[in-house]
Amino acid sequence: MKTRIAAVLVLVLAATGCSDGVDVYDIPLPGGAALGERPIHVTASFTNVLDLVPQSGVKVNDVPVGQVRTVDLAPDGRSAVVGLLINGDVNLPANAVARLRQASILGEKFVELAPPPEGTPSGRLADGAVIPLAGSSLTPEIEEVFGALSLLLNGGGVAQVQNITRELNAALGGKESAARSLLSNLDVFVRGLDEHKAEITRAIESVNKLAATLNGNTEEIKATLNGLTPGIEVLNQQRQALVGMLKSLDGLTSVAVETVNRSKDDLVADLKALEPLLRKLAESGDKLPKAMEMIFTFPFPDAALEAIRGDYLNTFLTFKNNGGR
Repeated sequence: MKTRIAAVLVLVLAATGCSDGVDVYDIPLPGGAALGERPIHVTASFTNVLDLVPQSGVKVNDVPVGQVRTVDLAPDGRSAVVGLLINGDVNLPANAVARLRQASILGEKFVELAPPPEGTPSGRLADGAVIPLAGSSLTPEIEEVFGALSLLLNGGGVAQVQNITRELNAALGGKESAARSLLSNLDVFVRGLDEHKAEITRAIESVNKLAATLNGNTEEIKATLNGLTPGIEVLNQQRQALVGMLKSLDGLTSVAVETVNRSKDDLVADLKALEPLLRKLAESGDKLPKAMEMIFTFPFPDAALEAIRGDYLNTFLTFKNNGGR
């Protein structure tokens, strides 16, 4: 029975034209995607196609729209070129991307076409379109996931969790209150930053404007700095003289302080001696100003000046002789 089945398979292969040089991948498979009357050819480049083979499916939103026709090595030998035949009625942008996916854990590979995840779709995918390496990607295989999981479990971060926990317990042992206080203060600090984020943003924007202004006045700033150079050179030349002057001022200050300290007692004594005089002047009140009025008009008071007309004062004196003397 098995011999007959094998013979039938050989006859079928011969009848389909394999003996005439037709590739077995050209044999149409049942249940494939409907290509329509006007299918288009699209070429996609991948860095790695894994075990993708011709007759694999091409899907859009998990709907079969075509099939893989060829899988070839690129001329540079570093990438693979995949020829796709898809239904011409599929509405895809000209900047569509291609992803190599797997139907399930043990399922076959297929090529998924989709609009660009970033950017604006433009145009329409036409016959002869090429999807470059920048527009293609490869989803992780189950073998890679298991390999990464094995690395994680057999010497990765999980193996260090116990050490990390032990070190944290040793560091925080007996300092729970301090750690709790630190977290509380940190929470208050972060909340304060959040409450003042508008002011912080405004300050950053102001600094940005200042930087833009400084950048716009680069030539003026450069000219100012260049103009300061001669002055700085003069100061550098006179540095010794300036240092000597400052040292002299320091010595003068020391002498002045010592003089004040030594004359302090005499100054206090003089002020105490002036105290009775100042008290008597204060007690004289308005008498002193009135007495001062007679200084410039002696022997006449200020009231006598009101009777004087003009710039002169005529005085008539009469002398009497009593008893012929």
